[in-house]
Amino acid sequence: MTREQATPSRRGRGKASAGPAAQPSEDSAAGRNPRRELVEKQIMEQATRLFAERGFASTTLQDIADATGLTRPALYHYVANKDELLSRLVSESTETPAALLHEINERTELGPTEKLREMAVAIAMHQGENPDRFRLIIRSEAELPEDIARRYQQSRRHVLKEFITVIEDGIKAGEMRPVDPRTSALGIIGMLNWIAWWHQPGKEDDDRAVAAQLADMALRAVVHEESTPTGLEGPARAIALLRQDLNYLERLLESTPKSPSDDADG
Repeated sequence: MTREQATPSRRGRGKASAGPAAQPSEDSAAGRNPRRELVEKQIMEQATRLFAERGFASTTLQDIADATGLTRPALYHYVANKDELLSRLVSESTETPAALLHEINERTELGPTEKLREMAVAIAMHQGENPDRFRLIIRSEAELPEDIARRYQQSRRHVLKEFITVIEDGIKAGEMRPVDPRTSALGIIGMLNWIAWWHQPGKEDDDRAVAAQLADMALRAVVHEESTPTGLEGPARAIALLRQDLNYLERLLESTPKSPSDDADG
């Protein structure tokens, strides 16, 4: 047999030996594995609960395996270590809201007031539906590994920036009172985040009703209304509004950098 005649047979044997291993399973052929997804969901739920109850440092992989009904070796088929689990939870709890708020802020068909309402509802719904995840991050904040802590702080800054931006735009458009944007944004975020500590998730309609009420409260904190928040009337009301405007102008002047000519004149 010549060399050329022998080559096809070797190729044929190679294909035959590779054939069984190359056959995709029914799940992989569909691009997903329902059983694996179910187990991973259970692992995340139990990890969330344990981290929230005990803190990150006090929870072991064995604890998570026991709560999920898996052996520790079996758990390693789904997750490498605790840091990986916490990284997923932090991503879903902080990076996702930041991206959602940015998307709302980019919607040109909405004015500042409508954007603030949409943003407030979105955060309230997210925190209300996943309270354990938010609580565990707050409880474990000091224990977060450096890289995860850095991502967490960055996401928090992004959330704050989006709220500040919409409030600043609302003030410029005359839709919102001349409040301090950063202070107002922090107050609104704090109110919305606190839902994770007192709200019990239930029916979607109930969750949305709670979110809508909190959004209304957020708007009342900054949006112009017919009545003055202080309840003043007549000249006293006018003076209070003028003081708000003067405070706003003072902040603008303080934040405006001086030009070289200003220094020269001084």
